[in-house]
Amino acid sequence: MADRPDDLEQDAQWRTAGDRIQILLDGSAAGGAAARERAEQLVGEVTDLYGAALERMLRIAMAADPLLAEKFVGDDLVASLLLVHGLHPHGVERRIEDALDGVRPYLGSHGGDVTLLDVVDDVVRLQFAGSCKSCPSSAVTLELTVEDAVRAAAPEIASIEVVAAEAAPSTSVIPAASLLSRVHQNGHGPTTWHAVPDLADLASGEVGGFRVAGTTVLACRVGDELFAYRDRCGNCHESLAGAALHRPMGSPVGAAVLRCPRCRAHFDVVHAGAGIDENADATVHLDPIPLLVRDGVLSIAVAAEHTEAGMA
Repeated sequence: MADRPDDLEQDAQWRTAGDRIQILLDGSAAGGAAARERAEQLVGEVTDLYGAALERMLRIAMAADPLLAEKFVGDDLVASLLLVHGLHPHGVERRIEDALDGVRPYLGSHGGDVTLLDVVDDVVRLQFAGSCKSCPSSAVTLELTVEDAVRAAAPEIASIEVVAAEAAPSTSVIPAASLLSRVHQNGHGPTTWHAVPDLADLASGEVGGFRVAGTTVLACRVGDELFAYRDRCGNCHESLAGAALHRPMGSPVGAAVLRCPRCRAHFDVVHAGAGIDENADATVHLDPIPLLVRDGVLSIAVAAEHTEAGMA
């Protein structure tokens, strides 16, 4: 049965509880170091109490039905609490594999992929493949999605070692905390994830403009898949307002082309917004924006200016 609107609202409220707790702790610092310390001790005591109760409940439930463990970890919110208290039944490799499986379809739509090689001493070794290695926009998408997946699935990880597919001897260690910094150094501003549940209302073949964190986002649905791009034509650099999707004659089902209403340039929205006109080179493409379901909520990663999203 589909979640009711009030259920989704309550779910989103609890998923942001950690942020609200941190804000309250930071606010307690106004009373001095002693007040901050007492507040942290109080939170710690409450957390330990509920953690102990959760452990007993989990033990009782699994004794009655071992299969309940899979149902528990299938719920993102419950799984995150199990991680906090060290009660998650799956090992780190299993958790990372499951998380990467969740983002692979999105990476594949941008011509990329990622493989987990191993996890040793809290270091994750990954291998990237596909066009995301060469396309700057797709590289941003790849790094954001992988960073987010690894952090959520295995918060205990210390660093990520990226192994180049072309040359196995060449490796570089990238601390998980600095993945986004590396993206910023490549000319992209600071980014954060923003919930955009309204995008899910788009019908197949529909294109919509959304304002998210001060950025105008062009979103479209092709079948069951959603894609998001910055509202800027890769050819004339003007707004794509008024653009529509169409499927070229003779192309397979699932193919979708977006035509700029101003310069008439064509872009493949299913494959990272690549320009497909006869004279288009690699620099002519739309700028994709990461669009994922995070903790059960449809979200995108854009520059952090505001937190509200609405139709443009």
